[in-house]
Amino acid sequence: MVKNIKQIITKDMLIAKTVNEHPESISVFLKHGLSCIGCPFAMQETIEQGAIGHGIDVKKLIKELNSKLNKRKKSR
Repeated sequence: MVKNIKQIITKDMLIAKTVNEHPESISVFLKHGLSCIGCPFAMQETIEQGAIGHGIDVKKLIKELNSKLNKRKKSR
């Protein structure tokens, strides 16, 4: 478990922008069943909107996304 996770991704960020800036986030989105990362809605929808639309726990998704990014940054 990663302690002191730095908040890089927020629920208000657009899905497409997040994927473009942080490609390592794709696996987390897919794991949670948010497979529309490349669809037109992803360009206009926030992570929160996408998560709610797919019945995904927003807080858990954001926590896992940031954990993934923090792990990658520490391994560099």
